[in-house]
Order: sequence, then C-alpha cells, then structure tokens
Amino acid sequence: MRLAFVLAALVLVMPRVRLPFVWNETIQHGALIVLIILVGWTVVLLTDHFGERAVRRFRIDTDDNLAARKYVTQVRVLRRAVNIIVVIATIGAVLLTFESVQRYGVSLFASAGAAGLILGLAARPVLANLIAGIQIAVTQPIRIEDVVIVEGEWGWIEEIFSTYVVVRLWDWRRMVVPLSYFIEEPFQNWTRETASILGAVHWHVDYTVPVDRVREKMTELVENSPYWDGQAVVLQVTDTDKDTMTLRGLMSSRTAPQSWDMRCEIREKLLAWLQAEYPQALPRLRGELRLQNDAHTGARDVSA
Repeated sequence: MRLAFVLAALVLVMPRVRLPFVWNETIQHGALIVLIILVGWTVVLLTDHFGERAVRRFRIDTDDNLAARKYVTQVRVLRRAVNIIVVIATIGAVLLTFESVQRYGVSLFASAGAAGLILGLAARPVLANLIAGIQIAVTQPIRIEDVVIVEGEWGWIEEIFSTYVVVRLWDWRRMVVPLSYFIEEPFQNWTRETASILGAVHWHVDYTVPVDRVREKMTELVENSPYWDGQAVVLQVTDTDKDTMTLRGLMSSRTAPQSWDMRCEIREKLLAWLQAEYPQALPRLRGELRLQNDAHTGARDVSA
C-alpha cells in the first residue's frame, strides 16, 4: 500500500513538475506501469489469502470428507481461474499504456483479419483450460482426493492447477493430465457421490465345494474385517465351465484403499480355509481310464 501511494502520487505530480518532456513522460509512464502491476499483484495476493482462509476449516484427510472436498475443489479452482484472469487483464492494461499497442489494437479490431485469427488460435489453449477450470469448479466431475481411473491407471486427484491436473497413482507415481481432458474424455470416478465402494473377489473351485458353507465362512470373515463398512456382503456362483465353477464375493468398504486391503484379506483367508476344510474342492483336472480287451489277441488296450 505504501508503494501504491508513492506511485500514485508520482503519476499525479509529474505533469506539474518542470522537467524535460522526455524525462517527464518516461518517469510518468514507468510509474503508471509499475502501479498497474502492483494492483494486479495485490489482487492475486488477496485472492490467495482469502482462498486459503476459506478452506482452512475444511479437512479432507478424514473418511467422510465429500462435502469438504467439494468446497475445497471449488475454492482452489476458482482461485486459480481468477488469478489467470487478473494476470491477463494486468498484462493487457500494461500494453494499452503504449500508443503503438493502442493503434495496433484498434486496427486489429477494425480489420478482424488474419492477425486476429492467429492471436485467437494462439490464445486457444489458455482460454480452453480457463473455461475447463470454471466448468470443473461449477459442475465438479472431479474433486480433490477423488479416486479415478484415467488412461487405465488407478489413483487419486492430488491437485488441480490452472492448466493441468496431477493424479497420484497407487504406486506413488504422478500422472499429469491436461485440465480439458476431464471435460472432453471419458474417465471413471469412484467417489463421485460417496467414498464407499463395492469390492469383488473371485475364486475358481471344484463342483464338489459346498457353496452354502463357503457363503457362511465368507460372511463371517467379512464381518470380522476392520475394513468392512457394514453395508453389503454377498457370495454368488457367477460362472461355470467343464472343470470349475466361479464364486464371486462382493463386499463394501468405506474407501477404495480399504476395499483393496479387504479384498486381499478375504481372498487369502478363504483360500486358507478351503485348503484346511475342503482340500478336494480346489480346482482339479479329471481323467477317465478305460480298459479294453482285444477279442482276437486277448491283449489289453489301455486309454486315458
């Protein structure tokens, strides 16, 4: 604020000071440019400050964080969109202080020719990402810490910037995706409405397995798991072939990482139980042995 007052006073006083015209005009013009930049910089700082204060009381490191993630995403994306608009407006205001730029701008708007088309094409990526950012803030196809599958990779939305999104993959890699991708391309969002998710586990077992006993054991294991949210648990025979049948267990968890841990836990424990209680129910290959006597020679033909 002190610098702003000094610059504003300099701009107002310089026309009334008896200095060479070139000095007077140069100092006044320079002070005006610095004042415009200072105003833009101040607006950016104030936007960041109030944006951080607005999200300070919302925590996204808890299980039930859907409302917090919605609010934090809106504030961060809109804050960056405002910063981009302020920077563009500041640069435009600085350029318009030069008479040559003013004349060129007037002729450009008057002609609307090839130069305008070139400028429009050059500004297209910036404008596309800016519009995409506003769309994401309003419609929210993604939010901070959403679980998504992008280009076949599973991960979390770590940060949404003005031109790109950082996806934190399950193995701690980072995938950088253009912001417009989430508006123009299909992707999976596992936590769009709620963080709870269903997990599936498949077992291939022999036809002799007692399905009711397996269902009871899986239900018992799921109910004793710390990752179960108490909503859904079911076991069904989903497929059969000439050798085995496929059992599918569905179980719900509070979050996608907990679902992964529970699926691994139930898969291991149920396999151990089958090995101990029903080893004959594990997949096996059947063969048929036939003994045939030759009527003329009396020799045996053995085939399997």
